[in-house]
Amino acid sequence: MGIEGTLEYFSHLLSSAKKKKKKKQTQTVALKIRMDCEGCARKVKHVLSGVKGAKSVDVDLKQQKATVTGYVEPKKVLKAAKSTKKKVELWPYVPYTMVANPYVSQAYDKKAPPNMVRKVPDTANISETTVDNRYIEIFSDENPNACSIM
Repeated sequence: MGIEGTLEYFSHLLSSAKKKKKKKQTQTVALKIRMDCEGCARKVKHVLSGVKGAKSVDVDLKQQKATVTGYVEPKKVLKAAKSTKKKVELWPYVPYTMVANPYVSQAYDKKAPPNMVRKVPDTANISETTVDNRYIEIFSDENPNACSIM
């Protein structure tokens, strides 16, 4: 064996180091799909389980939700779900504790599951305030015309 075996060993190590691919991470993709009956749920589950890399598919008919877990890409899962000819979108709801202002008009949704609101960007602002600035200025120390009842 000697030198030839050693050279083959090192060449094998170098070639295998170059060939290593990054492993895809396991992802969970949640979809909101309009389903009316058990047949629709079975059809959606069958189609989504056929997506390459899908390890498990859970369908919740009551919440109109399908969850795919595995080495999948969200775009491919969404495309496969749209092939069922049903109304499909990525799951838009998050727990209300994860949103800064859960009851702004963009986030509040009557159709949301319990304790959930629509996911809105943090840049969404509240246009309605509980206290009007005029009332604050009336009692301000910096305003010379302010009320001096105190």
